[in-house]
Amino acid sequence: MADAQFLNETQAPVASMNKVLRNTYMLLSMTLLFSAGMAGIAMAIDAPHMGLLPMLVAFGLIFAIGKMKNSVWGLVLVFAFTGILGFSLGPLLNYYMQTAGGTEAVVMAAGLTGVIFFSLSGYTLFTQKDFSYMSGFLMTGMWVIIAAMLLMFVGSFFGFYVSGLQLAVSSGVVMLMSGFILYDTSRILHGGETNYIMATVSLYLNIYNMFIHLLMIFGVMGDD
Repeated sequence: MADAQFLNETQAPVASMNKVLRNTYMLLSMTLLFSAGMAGIAMAIDAPHMGLLPMLVAFGLIFAIGKMKNSVWGLVLVFAFTGILGFSLGPLLNYYMQTAGGTEAVVMAAGLTGVIFFSLSGYTLFTQKDFSYMSGFLMTGMWVIIAAMLLMFVGSFFGFYVSGLQLAVSSGVVMLMSGFILYDTSRILHGGETNYIMATVSLYLNIYNMFIHLLMIFGVMGDD
């Protein structure tokens, strides 16, 4: 009887983790498809660039999702969040599609994003390694990237733009998001994140940011 009880107690966390993983990847797949659909709509209607508005709305939605992550409204807000970010991609994609080699850049960025995500996430799931030790490095890297982006923004405001700096920042973001994929997948695997809605938001942002900056890298490399 004691052995059976111990077995049940050890199997319960594993079953819970598997459920979170299954729900996370299912919701992530749905939100990525929805986001792609919204991007397609924005491209079809030739939506104009909306500046920082989508980012500000998405930032507010993240806080709202955190508050409602245990209710059905959390799911609704996740689709609103990913839909807004997907729609905001439309003008950027239209811009690249109209440039020489832009279509190839979009396809390559999307394909490489998928390969990187599945490779890193699959590696973490297969090896079951704990990447929690990366948290300090990732936070430091994030602040460095933010500082570099602010520098670029100030420079562009005064008419100063360096494509090499853009390439360096985008490369840094791709590396950072790769680390976050390992870290966030590991958190789900080892019980650090038990809410599949919040797990989905984290992984979606990793994929979203990686795709945008891979697109910028291919765009800079293909710029004559």
